Amino acid sequence: QLQLQESGGGLVQPGGSLRLSCAPSGVTLENSQVGWFRQAPGKEREGVSCISSRTQTTAYEESVKGRFTISRDNAKKTVYLQMDSLKPEDSAVYYCAAVPTTLFRLCSLNRGRYTFWGQGTQVTVSS
Repeated sequence: QLQLQESGGGLVQPGGSLRLSCAPSGVTLENSQVGWFRQAPGKEREGVSCISSRTQTTAYEESVKGRFTISRDNAKKTVYLQMDSLKPEDSAVYYCAAVPTTLFRLCSLNRGRYTFWGQGTQVTVSS
């Protein structure tokens, strides 16, 4: 059973940066597609970014393109989400999710693709 743990959330001013980490327990994410999702109060959970396992292809939701960067460090068994130029509308609980697969060349921002989820970390962007 893959268990995921997010960290790195917090309170930041508009224009600031945070780096979220997603670390598995006991296993590596090297052969897993990994996605970052977020959910604001009263809103649906939406895909923010993802990275495939086989080709390391990445994808981003339109509103975060150019500001967020997803990456993986296989040696540290961790996937990161670097978030720069943060805006108040980025405030949400951020979740990482994974699916052990190397079948797909492209990753997906569809939450139905993912089978394992972390507990989430709160990101608040406010002055």
